[in-house]
Amino acid sequence: MASYPSEALVAILEAGNPVAFPTDTLPALAIKPQYAQRLWQLKQRPAHKPLILMAAEVDQLIAALMIPPPPGWQPLVDQGWPGALTLVLPAAGPVQEALNPGGGSLGLRIPACPMALQLLRSTGPLATTSVNRSGQPACTSPEEIAKQFPELPLLAPLPWPTGSGKASTVVAWRQGENGTCWQILRQGSLQMNGLEK
Repeated sequence: MASYPSEALVAILEAGNPVAFPTDTLPALAIKPQYAQRLWQLKQRPAHKPLILMAAEVDQLIAALMIPPPPGWQPLVDQGWPGALTLVLPAAGPVQEALNPGGGSLGLRIPACPMALQLLRSTGPLATTSVNRSGQPACTSPEEIAKQFPELPLLAPLPWPTGSGKASTVVAWRQGENGTCWQILRQGSLQMNGLEK
């Protein structure tokens, strides 16, 4: 297993290459947003499945939306970040198009893992997804990652802190016949109160 300190991973990412690092849920496969297409290729993932923008700072994520967030987003962020909440908000612009081609939204997350946050402070926001081939179970450890993706650089030091092993909870702003509302698209390791399922 090839593990590298965060400074080396920053250089690898700047060169347009993917890396893996731990989070509080499942390990993340990450790349700079402008190179996001490479994650779909690496995972053999259908193009209609969007990626998540992960960062260390709320301001960085909100700026990437390119449009003002909908009402009620701040209480959800206060409840779920840093942590196992992925918030799907209306978005436009280059980051949205890179991570969700043809869509009108962007999934955002700040993980509650010190190693991840330290890296993200150095790299800025990254396009992320779980570490696995499409349709296969997500890798939960560096050892599993090294078996599936032996060339993938891993964040040092090893071993990583153990995540929950369960995906994040996904909450989206939805516009439907009954107006707009927040809706749980995937119930993960974070319990969100008072939202539609």
